[in-house]
Amino acid sequence: MKVGAVIITMGNRPEELRALLDSVAKQDGDPIPVVVVGNGSPVPEVPDGVRTIELPENLGIPGGRNIGIEAFGPSGRDVDILLFLDDDGLLARTDTAELCRQAFAADPKLGIVSFRIADPDTGVTQRRHVPRLRASDPMRSSRVTTFLGGANAVRTQVFAEVGGLPDAFFYAHEETDLAWRALDAGWMIDYRSDMVLYHPTTAPSRHAVYHRMVARNRVWLARRNLPAPLVPVYLGIWLLLTLLRRPSRPALRAWFGGFREGWRSPCGPRRPMKWRTVWRLTRLGRPPVI
Repeated sequence: MKVGAVIITMGNRPEELRALLDSVAKQDGDPIPVVVVGNGSPVPEVPDGVRTIELPENLGIPGGRNIGIEAFGPSGRDVDILLFLDDDGLLARTDTAELCRQAFAADPKLGIVSFRIADPDTGVTQRRHVPRLRASDPMRSSRVTTFLGGANAVRTQVFAEVGGLPDAFFYAHEETDLAWRALDAGWMIDYRSDMVLYHPTTAPSRHAVYHRMVARNRVWLARRNLPAPLVPVYLGIWLLLTLLRRPSRPALRAWFGGFREGWRSPCGPRRPMKWRTVWRLTRLGRPPVI
């Protein structure tokens, strides 16, 4: 199976980007063509053979990745699998691409693989980087209902069938939107602890837009994808969880501002998932109300 890789960058981590590209070049098996997308910024110097695209403006994470997908032909059809990697990450092993080839070849219904993210110094995987509710054991691989945006592999047939990432989201929850659409189309998602991306431990709230985008996109996610009776249940539970976490007053103001924006602004086409998909998600351990 042909494997390609998409990396988006703001151009501010040239050393980390070069290390990541070196780790991709060292993968076992056939060479992996790579596209680096400069998201509103110039692309730092890259090795020969790496394609670059410099966008005149920052399209956000999903928008930048969608540009990278199309660089491999419509819906990425020039390859069978696309790796999506954060520009400050590093593939820990040389067999990750080969493990992806084997996984997708062995399971025709496998659409997405989520890698394990580990801190390069401590080896620790944060709970938020295990895409399931039972996250206490990051070393346990399993079927899951979502995936990690900067450390994953996607069968390009998924994009051809259900479309790409939602551009308008800009940042936050775009992976779950794609995951729900893929699951609704019959694809499966695996979390694999043996496919590792080293990435420094960080807090998502480091992004200035974090609280607003998380709230707005949570509403958009529900409005776009959930059956109507589940929309208020899902958003009510997340409202309660947000209050229980006791964010700071400025963070809470930003969150409620994003929540209101999510209701007042267009969310894109509404395609509610089938009730049998709701049941599949429930059987996989994460009903679409949390």
